[in-house]
Amino acid sequence: MSLARAFSVALVGVKGHLIEVEADIANGLPATILVGLPDTALREARDRIRAAIVNSGESWPNSKITVGLSPASLPKRGSGFDLAIAVAVLAADDSLPLTAPAGKMFLAELGLDGRLRPVPGVLPAVVAAEPGSDTVVVAAQNVAEAALVPGVRVVGAATLAEVILWLRGGPPPTPPASEPPSDGPVPALALAKKPDLSEVLGQAEARMAVEICAAGGHHLSLPGPPGAGKTMLAERLPTILPRA
Repeated sequence: MSLARAFSVALVGVKGHLIEVEADIANGLPATILVGLPDTALREARDRIRAAIVNSGESWPNSKITVGLSPASLPKRGSGFDLAIAVAVLAADDSLPLTAPAGKMFLAELGLDGRLRPVPGVLPAVVAAEPGSDTVVVAAQNVAEAALVPGVRVVGAATLAEVILWLRGGPPPTPPASEPPSDGPVPALALAKKPDLSEVLGQAEARMAVEICAAGGHHLSLPGPPGAGKTMLAERLPTILPRA
């Protein structure tokens, strides 16, 4: 029984904070305890991670597992901690070398079958990880976004099994190549029109605020009750942003 560490990132607004994920395996009744102000989605990670590890051909420790997310005072939200928790648990169970997670940051959701799923906010997360981690492990779909941060090695994987093999000294994961376009009919989703600010009727003051923020590069706050149109306006803001 041992203690292992891995690293992930918690987003507060658009600012990322490096999170140390500790996994301790001790004698006791089999249980998984998650501490460190996790939200509901993160508490559910216990069942996702166990299924992902078992379905990746690994064994789940039949012991008391305590997972701590530090700093404990910072709220943790979302499923992006799944991969880091899985790596820390496997390292604590001696299924991975204890030094394997060093210098790496893990940011991905796990499917029950062990697949790595993309998560939002990868760009600010990688920016936050840059000072302490020179390698960032993400789902294959997040590789392009993570690679926007210079000076960081980005490793994209499709499954937890690929990450485990790599951490054991095997070859790095290779993201699946995108399929070439076919000559068949274009899916209906591809023809769907993107949201545009011109579609918004009324909301004169809100439209003016969005236009001013887009023109001047200002911050934008959209408070209001559900159904007021906040998300509708935010989704259409990119259509009037100046080209980079």
